[in-house]
Amino acid sequence: MKFFRDASIRTKLIFTHLILIILPTLLIIGLFYSSLYDLIVNDSIRQEFATSRQSAEALDAQLVQITAVSGAIRSNTFIRQLCTDSVTDEAKDEFLQNNAVLSDLVSQIDSDIDGTMITSIHIYTDHVPDDLYDNWLLEDFFLPVSECAGTYWHGIMNSSTTTGLYCPSFYLSHGEIRSYGPLAYIEKLYPTSEASYASPSYLAVYFSDDEFRRILSQDISDGQGVTYIMNERESIVASSDAALAGAYFMNPDTLKSIASSDTGYTKRIVMDQEVYAASFPLGNTDWYMASVMPSSVVTSKGIDLIRRFALIYLFTLVVGFLIALLLSHSINVRLLAINERMREARSHPPVRLPDPGSHDEIGELTDSYNYMATRQNLLVKRQQETAEELRISEINALQAQINPHFLYNTMDMINWLSKSGEPEEVTRAIQALSSFYKLTLSRRDPVTDIGSELEHIRLYVELQNMRFDEKITLTIDVPDELLSVQLPKLTLQPIIENSILHGILEKESGEGTIVVAGWEDGDDVVILISDDGVGMDEETLAAVLSGENKNATGTNIAVFNTHRRLQILFGEEYGLTYTSRPNKGTEVEIRIPSELPHQSR
Repeated sequence: MKFFRDASIRTKLIFTHLILIILPTLLIIGLFYSSLYDLIVNDSIRQEFATSRQSAEALDAQLVQITAVSGAIRSNTFIRQLCTDSVTDEAKDEFLQNNAVLSDLVSQIDSDIDGTMITSIHIYTDHVPDDLYDNWLLEDFFLPVSECAGTYWHGIMNSSTTTGLYCPSFYLSHGEIRSYGPLAYIEKLYPTSEASYASPSYLAVYFSDDEFRRILSQDISDGQGVTYIMNERESIVASSDAALAGAYFMNPDTLKSIASSDTGYTKRIVMDQEVYAASFPLGNTDWYMASVMPSSVVTSKGIDLIRRFALIYLFTLVVGFLIALLLSHSINVRLLAINERMREARSHPPVRLPDPGSHDEIGELTDSYNYMATRQNLLVKRQQETAEELRISEINALQAQINPHFLYNTMDMINWLSKSGEPEEVTRAIQALSSFYKLTLSRRDPVTDIGSELEHIRLYVELQNMRFDEKITLTIDVPDELLSVQLPKLTLQPIIENSILHGILEKESGEGTIVVAGWEDGDDVVILISDDGVGMDEETLAAVLSGENKNATGTNIAVFNTHRRLQILFGEEYGLTYTSRPNKGTEVEIRIPSELPHQSR
């Protein structure tokens, strides 16, 4: 056993195949004449399968003819104008006066109805003038949709997106079967988009099942077995023998699985009887032709030969199988374990396998897999740590650029107040600035909520109004349910600062209003900051979020950094969007997700 456990895979496979193939072959050669049975059975199956394929091809040809007739009628200019094109009633009336068009349609219908296969053609529609239902030339070619409203096929077409349906007799009304034919192909005719509100029309091509039964009957040899056609709703369309079709009934899923096999006939158990079954899909329909033949028909010629060597071959097969199973056990178990772990590694980090107990090729493969899994997990961990450190560093760097920018402007304002001899205002400004930075520095977390940000800008505008004689009006309209939504600190303040310094204060009056509004937009939250300042031209507007725009009072680095922080935290689809018109004002839309991603914290 140690030799077999540590032997190479090739040695094991060669030895196993020698046992399973050579030993039974030697015994069979000793009884060579028994191969005659296989030749007889296989030849019978091949002949039966070839006959069934020819029958399926003949049925396909009939269905192609029916589909072609339906397509020709649907393409007729008269039918297109009345049932599918969006035309006015006046245009329809004018079109109906063209006798040449009517005659062409009548000729086409007469040529298509051969009386043998296609028995009748009708269109069920509510979109034609009433006099067409009783037109002497067309007879009853056009019928109102109410004529078919109670049929099974109308229920299917009306409740699904199906545009074409081959119908067995079960789908048709008694009146249709009696007057038109036992089978039908129904096609839905939709109006054009301009009239998409209108109900569809239905083109019905009725046909006989006589030709189908004739083709199916030719598929049966020796008067045994049955061939039938079934659709996906388990309705038998036609059969060579109705009683046997019920006895050898197979559901559509079984017929599909048989049809997908390329081995010809497949053995099945139907009604406790072993049969050979073949299935063929028919055209572009949901129909399948099933050919079922009792195995006794095929095997009766070789049954005596089977009895003579069955016991010998079975004994040989069991012995060979037991030996092969013993030898292949060490291969199968370990290969399955490696395969399972590799499959799991497609969607999860790889997990090490237990150390192998042998030193053959599979043992070496296990060692290599364990080394790869360890290395891959280590590299993934390092990559994640590096990416997180880089992201946090970039956010903090951008945050640090904004804080000094605001502090410089605020201290400049306090200095101006001090020089103006207003100690009480200086005290008030310092208190407001202290409250502002108390909120800003209250936590090390770089994110806060909208409520805190709104308090920030209130304090900021209060400081600026102290400097500019209460010339700035701030209006906030943000619903309470949005106040807890998370966003980066100092998101709103740089935009308010720009609105004041580069918008309102550059107006001749130096006065203006800033409105802050917020609402939910699907899974996002939108905050809109608008001012009635001097606005921007197209060149300035195009560069405002690039970090390159400069003006007399400095750069727009704070706005640019705010935009970049939002994109780093939430993705490229989020951030700031500027719209502005000179002398009209500026609007800034801030779009953030309603829930902060876990990785941004």
